[in-house]
Amino acid sequence: MKKKIALVAMAAAAVGVQAADWSDTSISLRRGTNYAEPFNTDAVTKNIVGLTHVSGFKYGSNFFNADLLLSNQKDPSAAGSKTGAHEVYVVYRNTLDFEKVSGKSFKTTGVRGLGFTSGFDFNTKTDAGYNSKKEMFAAGPTVMLDVPGFLNVSLLQLWESNSPYSTYTSSGKERYHYAPHPMLTAAWGVPFSVGSIPLSFEGFANYIAAKGKDEFGGNTVAETNIDMQVMYDVSGNKTFKVGAEYQYWKNKFGNDYTGAAGKGAFAKTPMIRAEYHF
Repeated sequence: MKKKIALVAMAAAAVGVQAADWSDTSISLRRGTNYAEPFNTDAVTKNIVGLTHVSGFKYGSNFFNADLLLSNQKDPSAAGSKTGAHEVYVVYRNTLDFEKVSGKSFKTTGVRGLGFTSGFDFNTKTDAGYNSKKEMFAAGPTVMLDVPGFLNVSLLQLWESNSPYSTYTSSGKERYHYAPHPMLTAAWGVPFSVGSIPLSFEGFANYIAAKGKDEFGGNTVAETNIDMQVMYDVSGNKTFKVGAEYQYWKNKFGNDYTGAAGKGAFAKTPMIRAEYHF
């Protein structure tokens, strides 16, 4: 836990120390009734509260997101429990813009610039079967494409570990490090309109290669995670947005949905979403 607190402090310091040229901070709420969890055949309802901060500084940009995920009893908090699991998932990314750092333009047809992205993910979840304690570091090059809004594509190397504990068997695993593996990832926010209605198409897409053996000696497989939403600017000044979101997550966490993990390792989840920006 001390290590996790230190990581959050590092992210907060990185965001705070770098004087922001621009920033946007928002609180979001989303809800879906068809979430999926590996080794669980039930559809899970979740309410997710998110805090997101993005900012630009002299040499690049920051992204920070913390989600609190609240499951219903279909994803129980412990063996035999009638209450749902709770999870906190944190992501931080820092992208250095090579043009801003060097003063040299890297613009070319379809490309706005080049950069280098680094950061981390971590989570802590209280549930019956796994109690995830993920720690993951990421680093690699980024291409910033020339589109309205933004579209960044990165090829990141991942170093991931976990230390699960099962309340079904009252047993756990020491922190286990998966094989380093790559992720091809894209993040976007593209404004558009239908007539006079201001909309935006936002989201991310990850293709994550297999990460070797899991904690129990089984093979992992490549996973695809796409989360996208269309948002309507109700306020007209980008303060309050509502919209529809969809998550497609095949082989969730590297578990083969055609194997023992079953259909719970293949999420196809529609959601409703609201955001307040301040």
